[in-house]
Amino acid sequence: MTRKSAFNLETCTRPNILSLQPYRCARDDYQDDGTNILLDANENAYGPGLDLDERGHLKSQNGENGAAEVNADIDLNGLHRYPDPHQEPLKSLLCKLRTTHAHTTKTLTPANLFVGVGSDEAIDALLRCFCVPGHDSILTCPPTYGMYAVSAVVNDVSIKPVPLLVDNNFEPDVATITSTLSSNPSIKMVYLCSPGNPTGALIPKAAVEAILAHPTWNGVVVVDEAYIDFASSPSASLAELVTEYPNLVVMQTLSKAFGLAGIRLGAAFTSPEIARLLNSLKAPYNVSSPTSQLAMAALSPQNLAVSRRKIELLLKQRDRLVQELPKIPGIGRFRGGFEANFLLVEMLSAPKENGGKPSNEVALKVYERLAELRHMVVRFRGKELGCTGCLRVTVGTENEVTKFLAEIKSVLEDIYDEGESKGVRKDEEKKEKDANGVVA
Repeated sequence: MTRKSAFNLETCTRPNILSLQPYRCARDDYQDDGTNILLDANENAYGPGLDLDERGHLKSQNGENGAAEVNADIDLNGLHRYPDPHQEPLKSLLCKLRTTHAHTTKTLTPANLFVGVGSDEAIDALLRCFCVPGHDSILTCPPTYGMYAVSAVVNDVSIKPVPLLVDNNFEPDVATITSTLSSNPSIKMVYLCSPGNPTGALIPKAAVEAILAHPTWNGVVVVDEAYIDFASSPSASLAELVTEYPNLVVMQTLSKAFGLAGIRLGAAFTSPEIARLLNSLKAPYNVSSPTSQLAMAALSPQNLAVSRRKIELLLKQRDRLVQELPKIPGIGRFRGGFEANFLLVEMLSAPKENGGKPSNEVALKVYERLAELRHMVVRFRGKELGCTGCLRVTVGTENEVTKFLAEIKSVLEDIYDEGESKGVRKDEEKKEKDANGVVA
């Protein structure tokens, strides 16, 4: 029996949700089926920053005199209880990690922190906190992380883009940003990604401070430091600057350098006043007990040392890619910077010596053939501003990088050989047509 209903999904749903284009995850195109080498999602290829035994279990964590320092085991017996809603012990460890006194003599405290489900929860929470739906807007600097725009659309918040300076290493256009803020009081937040995704370029501290120093704008500057632990300077993080600026938010995650994407833990450092607002509007128990316990284990000295060793291994392979990729015919320029665990690199229409130019057609072919024929997955980024012909390649392990260099060289050779064959066939067809025309 078919029941009649007045329900109409299209008229019942918010229009901005109906028109929403969801964020495309790395796994949307090619799955982790156990056969692919995944150089597409900027994960830590060397695995989690945890001191594990041969069975993959956490080793015991001992402090001074053998005293237990961090409970490294997940308390399965405690899963019938709700997790800690405030996460003070975890916040204390994060504050200890990021208080370097490189930028200020002040010290971060748990009052400066919001923790949530990855950086994405903080992105959404900030929008809900500061932007009135259908009225306010945010400023972004493309090319940049796609979730800023997705979350803005979900919250019915408009976006004012001020593109990065493509020809100046993708630095923010501070002059245009400040003038845009002056003329658009509806802008409540500026989202800056440092190091940038997909650019890999670090935003200068002076640029961030120049925006923070705007004399009339009433809003919040958000710096997304998801990849900060891969930056060349040990004082690259601006997290502790939130103790100096009441409208600065610095987001970080354990998904990248710490190799813990699977636990979904992100943090937002900010003023106690903003942190209090974010903690007030979050779900009561947004961080699970297993996530919290694993995060605290990762932030212990024993496991921080593991993370640092793995970061060093990745940086060595990043340097290797920087040296070796340009030697392959058909590889163009690196775009952006070298401050993350990925590289943005051009694919050319032909080898440089033959006048090749950045080509989306070739980049797409390389992307698809690497994944479908060679089981190596990277990300195509050619449609983003200033990224024509670009692939974003996550730095892998030594063996993965060796295989990647061989496979991309082979794939480019095949593409160019096919192009030459087509060119020969076209020349022959033209000669034949010309000959027929003369005879006629």
